[in-house]
Amino acid sequence: MTQYDYDLITIGGGSGGVRASRMSATHGARVALVEAGALGGTCVNVGCIPKKLFSYAAHAASDFADARGFGWSLAGAQFDWNTLLANKDREIARLNGVYAKVLQDAGVEVIAGHARVVDAHTVAIGDRVLTAAHLLIATGGHAVKPDIPGAELGITSDQAFHLDALPRRVVLVGGGYIAVEFASIFNGLGVETTLLHRGERLLRGFDDDLGKVLAEELAAHGVTLALKEAPVGLVRDGENLRLMLDSGRSIETDLVMFATGRRPSVAGLGLAEVGVKLAKNGAVLVNDYYVTSVPSIHAIGDVIDRVQLTPVAIAEGMALARTLFKNDPAVLDYSNIATAVFSHPHIGTVGMTEAGARERHGAVDVYRTRFRPLKATLSGSTERVFMKLVVARDTGRVLGAHMVGAEAGEIIQGLAVALNCGATKAQFDATIGIHPTTAEEFVTMRG
Repeated sequence: MTQYDYDLITIGGGSGGVRASRMSATHGARVALVEAGALGGTCVNVGCIPKKLFSYAAHAASDFADARGFGWSLAGAQFDWNTLLANKDREIARLNGVYAKVLQDAGVEVIAGHARVVDAHTVAIGDRVLTAAHLLIATGGHAVKPDIPGAELGITSDQAFHLDALPRRVVLVGGGYIAVEFASIFNGLGVETTLLHRGERLLRGFDDDLGKVLAEELAAHGVTLALKEAPVGLVRDGENLRLMLDSGRSIETDLVMFATGRRPSVAGLGLAEVGVKLAKNGAVLVNDYYVTSVPSIHAIGDVIDRVQLTPVAIAEGMALARTLFKNDPAVLDYSNIATAVFSHPHIGTVGMTEAGARERHGAVDVYRTRFRPLKATLSGSTERVFMKLVVARDTGRVLGAHMVGAEAGEIIQGLAVALNCGATKAQFDATIGIHPTTAEEFVTMRG
């Protein structure tokens, strides 16, 4: 591969691109990574990390309220938005530096700038032209706004991390995980929050019970739910914004945040011009080994629009590096990928939904429980935990585990290991729980 400047040029410095580049270099490849913005991509800069930090901040208010039941007096507690922003920015800057260091230590050359694919082996960054045996597209995705008049007056999650001040009122438009997470964040920070969704149930694609239970809990926390309504226009009304709905009514607010989907970031890359096939939404089409229609060009992460999760992009990057530079072809198993939604309360889920399990396996047994956790007996909180197991009737294998409640992601992570090992309901039942914990309910559920 010495006829090229590099063995691999990666376009995109998010989690997937960084991991693929670092591991490829570890396997002996000569690697360059091109990134126009800050290293870390969506997750580090305007996604997982700052969102979870904001979630912690927003949940503090209920923690303070709970503390009174345990004898604590916390009079005078105050929240300062600018302090949160400054601390968040400092942590993100630290992580940007960590990404830069791991690339440097691995011998990856990092090039700042916008890259454009010229041909199957060539990339242009401004006036600089570089070649590689393999090109990797890892440019991620970006938030999109609905095609309605006045949409430019609203923001997306990207801008939500940099607001000059908290609004008094906010409308979140959308019913997916980003919408419910930010509804919980704004609500927890004391903002009058409305969640508007065109569907009748939140979290499409998740188990139906999760969306239903979460809606109940959000409403109990003070979020106003406006379901089966869609925005048709946004106008400025003096110092306020007015969101016009298809029902004929309107909502006056200070801020509208659209969480209405994301699209692969492929604009300006020149992919179609060099023969890379794209889906209708712009996603790069790849085979099981992340090879596009041009054999020397590969793609991973959100830009291929398979499973838009940071750990998935990282796993794809590692698999690609092994395939290309370790002579060890790797195919990723996308089943039983656990995920969490950091709403208030949290959601954790792994495996099949009840509907998906019935469609694939026919007869299934479903176990549900909903209860008041021990902490609430003194805190006075009305929040209730929901847990669900979906089990194949013929084999007893646990096909799905779903939860709404505190630390759901932490609990479901462990169950993901069990599901990947093919655990049965009988094995769950034979497991002695840790008492008193919420998690023990997963091994004590009976029909």
